[in-house]
Amino acid sequence: MTEQEINRAVQYVTASTSYGRDMVSDIIRTGLSELESLAANSTTQFERPVLLEYVSRWTIQRTGLPEPLVREVLGYAGRWLDDMCKAVAKEKPELFAEGPSS
Repeated sequence: MTEQEINRAVQYVTASTSYGRDMVSDIIRTGLSELESLAANSTTQFERPVLLEYVSRWTIQRTGLPEPLVREVLGYAGRWLDDMCKAVAKEKPELFAEGPSS
């Protein structure tokens, strides 16, 4: 994700919750950094619920913030990302087409 996209996610979550921008940014950036690390270093494919649970727990431990807060912020961020993917899929469905299997 670009910095602009991360900032849009932070803005969306901040507007959707009563949490401050700095806290929301810290949670989102922490979660995304672990997702990036997993994507770069793991060949395992994870189901979305398992991946979300792992990232939530990792973010809770890393930030030291309360579990309900982290889960709510990551939940809103996930909804924002889902909406973005749907919008992109409508405009550029070829980006979501599965390629040939190896």
